Amino acid sequence: MRPFWIEQALFNDGDLAPALQGEHSADVCIVGGGFTGLWTAIQAKLKAPALDIVIIESDLCGAGASGRNGGCLLTWSAKFLTLRRLFGEHEAVRLVKASEAAVQHIADFCAAHGIDAELRQDGTLYTATSQAQIGTLDPMMQALEARGIHSYRTLPPEEVARRSGSARNLAGVYSPIAATVHPGKLVRGLRRVALAMGIRIHERTPMLDFSTDHPVVVRTPTGSVRAKKLVLAMNAWMASTFPQFERTIAIVSSDMVITERCPELLQQIGLTDGVSVLDSRTFVYYYRRTVDGRIMLGKGGNTFAWGGRMAKVFDERSPYEAELTQALHSFFPALRETPITASWNGPSDRSVTGFPFFGKLDGAPHIYYGFGYSGNGVGPTYMGGQILSSLVLDQDNEWTRSPITNGPLGHFPPEPVRYVGSIVVRNAIRRKELAEDENRQPWLVDRMLSKLANAAGKADKA
Repeated sequence: MRPFWIEQALFNDGDLAPALQGEHSADVCIVGGGFTGLWTAIQAKLKAPALDIVIIESDLCGAGASGRNGGCLLTWSAKFLTLRRLFGEHEAVRLVKASEAAVQHIADFCAAHGIDAELRQDGTLYTATSQAQIGTLDPMMQALEARGIHSYRTLPPEEVARRSGSARNLAGVYSPIAATVHPGKLVRGLRRVALAMGIRIHERTPMLDFSTDHPVVVRTPTGSVRAKKLVLAMNAWMASTFPQFERTIAIVSSDMVITERCPELLQQIGLTDGVSVLDSRTFVYYYRRTVDGRIMLGKGGNTFAWGGRMAKVFDERSPYEAELTQALHSFFPALRETPITASWNGPSDRSVTGFPFFGKLDGAPHIYYGFGYSGNGVGPTYMGGQILSSLVLDQDNEWTRSPITNGPLGHFPPEPVRYVGSIVVRNAIRRKELAEDENRQPWLVDRMLSKLANAAGKADKA
């Protein structure tokens, strides 16, 4: 089955780029036609119009995470404390500012190229749905304010309930620097623009293997590409393709449901714009209204894959549909009679740090990679395009000098420890947060185990 967003996008843009046939050559070959691959190709072409670029995609552009996420275009500002710990003060400030600028860059690009991605810059609201969550974002906000990069403001509880449409949100902070998009329409729009720029795209063209010679030769079932530079933009699929990356990410699902259209009902409960709402759990509940008057609600941290391999369930309806529907109704009791149109899930490439990493494959100066967006890729993939296009063009700039291009900053334990540990920690988080929902003191062991997953959160918390 196709997830809801990409299925909708294909109604208006269902043409299929031809599979690669025969032997071809290019300056740059990009493997992966999602946000990272497309932004890299587009930004490289804008900087060097004569560059000959070919993209090969194993399925359809956007069929992976790019077409099945929640469409929340967020920044890295809420993760400043982690950025500072990883990269130092100066680079952390720069990355926060770059992530905020990416929101406007994407909006401007869509406007300039006529991409109707249903992009709305209505900000984001981080909320507390239990007493234990109230105030947990204060250290992050204080650190941002001290450095003059503070876009958040605390809202009165009644305004939080009104803006979020739900009395379940007890407190919250709001930032105007965020947006929501229709991810399927955005990725297919980027594909259209890339084709118009002269970038060659071949869908239904999986990479079988490649040589590391210079130039590289990428083999596909019915052809090959000889290229001076190679970019691997496969995201979650990197772990199962390259053994050296198997332990750099954990493949975990993010699951979503979306309702039938109910614009009048949403108007009544106060959800009138495109603000994204995220609570302060480790594996957050997130939701937002769509342009056509639906509610989409999702939650990460559900299904874990063994050994970095793709699980069959990632291409099916969410096995957590009932739980997500129950959560939807707890936020919005008025929607109990509104049918669920679709549910889906998909693989998220969660790194040890919660941030993507980039580098040169095995030190080869002409083969690049970038992945590990950890469930927050809609905006940061634009930055991934800035990084990878700079590397491809051998530029000396703030992106190629950034420590984020030094490869993975940590590894998960080997199997079966990683898989068993993931389940143990996930279940501890669930018990801890259920206790907090019920205003009970969580077990000490659950509190300790939950801290092991701090990187999975959307924001740094006390």
